[in-house]
Amino acid sequence: MKKLIVLLIVIAVAIYAGSPYYSAYQLKNAYDAKDGAAIAATIDYEQVRPSIQHQLTDQFATTMTKYPLIAELGGDALTQAADGFITKAVDDAITPQNIEKVINTQGQANTATKELAAAWAIASDQVDLRNLIQSLIMQRGDVDAVVKSQIQQVMKKQAAELEQQAAQGNDSDKPALSYCGINCFAISGQVKGYPLTIEMQRQGLIKWKIVDIVLP
Repeated sequence: MKKLIVLLIVIAVAIYAGSPYYSAYQLKNAYDAKDGAAIAATIDYEQVRPSIQHQLTDQFATTMTKYPLIAELGGDALTQAADGFITKAVDDAITPQNIEKVINTQGQANTATKELAAAWAIASDQVDLRNLIQSLIMQRGDVDAVVKSQIQQVMKKQAAELEQQAAQGNDSDKPALSYCGINCFAISGQVKGYPLTIEMQRQGLIKWKIVDIVLP
């Protein structure tokens, strides 16, 4: 009887400890099978959306510290316009419907995805700053008009890059898997050439949900 109890305990511990690896395996299979619905169902959107928004707005604030002239010309209006665009882009892109569509088409860009890519580019110092300064001067400080113009330019550029990455970018054959806490598990690798880290959180004993996506 003791041996049976010990065996059952060992099996229970193995299932408990191994559950995130199985969840990661299921995610990989769903991605390879272009099963967007399966992946969309594993995401906790109420945690992922604000995390991505904070990543991008913080990154934009850091970028602006490198360019005091632009920060001075644009002022708070520039920050508010950029943060507003970032927040809306994330809200529109990180939805069950859009995630399912992106996975099903393996990265083909739609409007929501293009806007999210543009938000990342704006936050990550990918904007033509010389053009931005010239536009601010020509528009006599009309930040809203300048930001809208820049967004359209960045979206066009990012759309082309997304299509190229979707066609040529590599996916990790063996992503790195590791615990980041007793109830936290991380998956790191490349998706279409972009480095990403996905963090999952335990739900109950053996179920896991994606609660964070760390952008490059």
